[in-house]
Amino acid sequence: MALNLHTPDIARLDFLCERVRPQALSAPQLALVSDTLAVEMGIDPDTLRQADTVRQLAGSAGHYDPAPIATVYSGHQFGVYVPQLGDGRTMLLGDWRSADGRRWEIQLKGSGKTPFSRFADGRAVLRSSLREYLASEAMHALGIPTTRALALTASPDPVYREQPETAAVVTRVAESFLRFGHFEYFYRRSQHEYLAPLADHVIAHHYPECAAAERPYAALFAAVSARTARLMAQWQSVGFCHGVMNTDNMSLLGLTIDYGPYGFLDCYDRAHICNHSDHGGRYAYQEQPYIAQWNLLQLASAFLPLAEEGELVTILNNYGSHYRQAYLDLMRAKLGLHSAQDGDLTLISELFDLMQAQQADFTLTFRALADVDAHSDRLPESLAARFAEDIGGIHAWCSRYRARLQAEQSHQSERHTQMKQTNPLYVPRNHLLEAAIAAAQNGDFSVAERLQTCLRDPFTERAEYADLAAAAPAWAKEICVSCSS
Repeated sequence: MALNLHTPDIARLDFLCERVRPQALSAPQLALVSDTLAVEMGIDPDTLRQADTVRQLAGSAGHYDPAPIATVYSGHQFGVYVPQLGDGRTMLLGDWRSADGRRWEIQLKGSGKTPFSRFADGRAVLRSSLREYLASEAMHALGIPTTRALALTASPDPVYREQPETAAVVTRVAESFLRFGHFEYFYRRSQHEYLAPLADHVIAHHYPECAAAERPYAALFAAVSARTARLMAQWQSVGFCHGVMNTDNMSLLGLTIDYGPYGFLDCYDRAHICNHSDHGGRYAYQEQPYIAQWNLLQLASAFLPLAEEGELVTILNNYGSHYRQAYLDLMRAKLGLHSAQDGDLTLISELFDLMQAQQADFTLTFRALADVDAHSDRLPESLAARFAEDIGGIHAWCSRYRARLQAEQSHQSERHTQMKQTNPLYVPRNHLLEAAIAAAQNGDFSVAERLQTCLRDPFTERAEYADLAAAAPAWAKEICVSCSS
């Protein structure tokens, strides 16, 4: 029995949507399922494994009711405005509503052409689909707002990118897939009459608190800005690089969306560029918070028919303080600090300077800091291993760190536990993803399943996953990830 979906609420905005039909895959295979997400949604995981549901999620069902839709939007890609984009290889199947009243939009990615495909084939390859599937659920487990991945279906159908590959479809789930680019599209086309209905929809369904504000549309922009600032702080706090922060890849709900050439920092490098196609480093790790503000500036322009320019400028100027506060809160938690002191930013910056100089592993360095004893000069082996070429530097920093911990009378065992619950041990590193992809391309999804199971709990150390917690091998630096990934 296939999933019984409702007509999506967004379909009421008919100026935004086009009805579409998925293009069937031959011999679709259910490759991966997120049982945890299914249970959260109130779906029996066994339902997802039934043949008719697999066909539904592969775009291969004979009939779809309601009819799927694709939406139009535009956006700034690498700083250049592109007048028309849209759901070129994604389509919204409908809304799933659980017994407790929660609502999710269910979307297929890779299910064929739409009116917005722009000469593309509307397909997604197994390689990129598996990367998105694993990253979506890993980010959720890290506590970072994200679209989710319910299932991955695969097919032997050929898809041509840099080389022939095979097709796959990701079943994506989110409260909404609306983006900055939806507002940009109608503003730039001078179709301003559609901006208020779109904003009203966003407020009614996703920001109801803004409806009571004196100026609801300005309140909406402020809420989007604040969520975006916090999301950027969360990305930076785990060393996540998005890779393609175009305005059409920015969620109005502050979700991480559209996983392409993403990556988690292995050796810390603030100038790291995870996207091979980003020749100028526009979306480098250190640039992400600033690019988000630039993207919000483009969204603010689209809000000019809805709100006073002065209000929008004030909100944009407040972005920096929202980001800094969220970033400091997260970094203090990563260091096991419970109070705020003026020198905290300096302490954090000095640590990153050491990590930069020593190319220390981002994830493992913060994990090792939990082993620092506030009342002992001994340097934990787990930390010393990260700074073997500058033991003096990390010793000096740890002295300042211990003094900071002593100043707030930090309790060693409580801090150790809290830091291990804050700093992950397992993240989806590129070399781990490459291993899962290589096996999957040979029909073996067990490597991906094992990685998926581990990443569901990124904080608890388990001996059976020791290989997934190790620092990246030297060859991982050569992994090339581009916009087609």
